[in-house]
Amino acid sequence: MTVYFIGAGPGDPELITVKGQRLIRSCPVIIYAGSLVPAAVLEGHQASQVVNSAELHLEQIVELIKTAHAKGFDVARVHSGDPSLYGAIGEQIRCLRELGIPFQIVPGVTAVAACAALLEAELTLPDIAQSVILTRYADKTRMPAGEEFASLAQHGTTMAIHLGVNHLEKIVAELLPHYGADCPIAVVHRATWPDQDWAVGTLGDITEKVAAKGFRRTALIVVGRVLASGSFSESSLYRAGHAHLYRP
Repeated sequence: MTVYFIGAGPGDPELITVKGQRLIRSCPVIIYAGSLVPAAVLEGHQASQVVNSAELHLEQIVELIKTAHAKGFDVARVHSGDPSLYGAIGEQIRCLRELGIPFQIVPGVTAVAACAALLEAELTLPDIAQSVILTRYADKTRMPAGEEFASLAQHGTTMAIHLGVNHLEKIVAELLPHYGADCPIAVVHRATWPDQDWAVGTLGDITEKVAAKGFRRTALIVVGRVLASGSFSESSLYRAGHAHLYRP
């Protein structure tokens, strides 16, 4: 018996991995994050028990897993995006280790990747940005020391901010001194879902644009010069005259 923490991807049911889909269709027990994982991701399943974890607390989820373990049933624990990013799997894994229940993590397509595709952007351009900071806005859960927005923004590189659209005005105010009012920024609502939408602008005007859209939740903020830069060096990888293992 194994518990599989499966990344369902950002929303489009075709953006789940082949392995993730196979496990969902074969596991006799499915526990899925129904508030973020569309029902279409579960199509074709043969499970005898399907439970929406949005209605449960941690102890109830663990009890379901313990019952499945006693019966020898594999569990598909389905999370949105990639479960290793803001998936709250760490606390579940800690419980499983204490109980001696085996588990595996099956990666998924992240919201950041989905948003980059929608925006037709490469998040790491030569001379512009070679790092991507994935972070979240500190609301109910405080940020560890050194991870405050002001500290992260000093790097000036591409930044993807989760769980922050309701605090966009504060976020912009903290980013402005480091990125400048003309820095490109995008706010993407429910990327890859049928009702996906987005607003693109600069730190100087994005607040008004997002207010007009009415985004309140399930949105990702992406900021950085890579979003509107046509001036950057070509990579060495495909440059003529640059030799490497596969191109002497």
